[in-house]
Amino acid sequence: MRIALALGWLAAFFAMPAYAALKVGAMAPDFVTQASLGGKVFTYSLADALKKGPVVLYFYPAAFTKGCTIEAHDFADAIEKYQALGASVIGVSHDDIDKLNKFSVSECRSKFPVAADPDQRIMKSYDAVLLPFLHYADRTSYVIAPSGEIIYTYTAMQPDNHVKNTLDALRKWIAEQKTR
Repeated sequence: MRIALALGWLAAFFAMPAYAALKVGAMAPDFVTQASLGGKVFTYSLADALKKGPVVLYFYPAAFTKGCTIEAHDFADAIEKYQALGASVIGVSHDDIDKLNKFSVSECRSKFPVAADPDQRIMKSYDAVLLPFLHYADRTSYVIAPSGEIIYTYTAMQPDNHVKNTLDALRKWIAEQKTR
């Protein structure tokens, strides 16, 4: 009986759609944290990154897991497209910086930084905590305009559409800026 209830709860939990709590139009919470690019640690500041253009901020559950590896490869493969749009990419997880040093080289292919959020401070501020697994980030992508305004959010545990959707959102935003 208990097993049936537990299986029913798990099935219902994974069947529920996931939604990022921070909505389009909200201001992105600023943060500064340790990050790694190509195995080299540096201090990442969202405010500084936004001075250079839009930022794609994506949260992922854990380095070196299957879905997170696929997603990192997808972002790495598309980094030139982001750069052509004037945007940068940063991934955030609960992993410590030593693990991210390795992940940034092997899975991110030294093409974009990944940031450490071991106390979940950043993921909590973005409402990107994976319920009920509170130590892990939900797979959520945000596109943030240079003004700090969130212009797109997408939450889905499948990594497949995060790159496509964020690139589409950037293209749409750029087109809107040109008509203003």
